[in-house]
Parts: sequence; structure tokens; C-alpha cells
Amino acid sequence: MTGYSDPPGMPEDERMTDAEFRMVREFLGLTGDWLAAHLGVNPRTLRNWEQGRSPVPDGVRLEMEDLERRTGEFIGGAVEKLMDLPDPGLVTYRDDAEYHAAHPEVPFPASWHRAVCARIALEVPALSIAYADSVSQAKAS
Repeated sequence: MTGYSDPPGMPEDERMTDAEFRMVREFLGLTGDWLAAHLGVNPRTLRNWEQGRSPVPDGVRLEMEDLERRTGEFIGGAVEKLMDLPDPGLVTYRDDAEYHAAHPEVPFPASWHRAVCARIALEVPALSIAYADSVSQAKAS
């Protein structure tokens, strides 16, 4: 995804602000480098958006809204499944290599997964969360 631009006649009051952009990125647990690669832009461009030196293009706002939607759907589905379990638990990952080894189909970084787990924990009472290697060691003992 490169070449983001604003549609003709886009009202300024609908533009994503630098503060909103950074807040959404951090809320989703996404690093600047991951998001820059995902958007197909230089990390410096992303920093310029976050620091207000360049306006956030509307196409980027739409992509951020899509990432929020997809993340919300993932969280909703996980909460629904976990609420029916007597001892709900989640496994998360220390780094991207560990996460992608377990879930090669998922494009998001491990930081996203940890942020998702934290949001799920807000909705699922008595949820336990452990790192994958901790779960593997406990099963081996």
C-alpha cells in the first residue's frame, strides 16, 4: 500500500490528527516499524505523521480504521469462546519470531497479540495469561 492521498474535497475536520494516529497505533499494540512496513511507507514518514510535521493522508486513516475493526472482531470472537470455559486461559508470545512460529498465518506482530490479550482480559473474568514457553515447560514437567 503506497501512494496514499486524500480524495478530492476531503473536509479537514475528518482528517486523522497526529495524536489520534499515534493513539490508535499504540492502542493496537503496533510498533512504528511494523506499521510503516504494513503501510508501505518509510518509518520516517510515519514519525512525521505522528509528530504533526505532515498530515495523515485519508487513505491511512481508512487503513487504521480497518485495523481497528479487524482487531475488534478478533477480540470479540476470543471473548465469546473464552466466556464459556470454566478456567479461561490465553497463551501469548515474547517476540515476533515465537509468535509467527506458532501462527505463521497471522501478519500482526507479537506486540499486537499482547495488546489484544490485555483487552480480552478486561472482559473475561479470571482469565489467566501465560507465555507460550511457560506453558510448554509446565506441560513437560
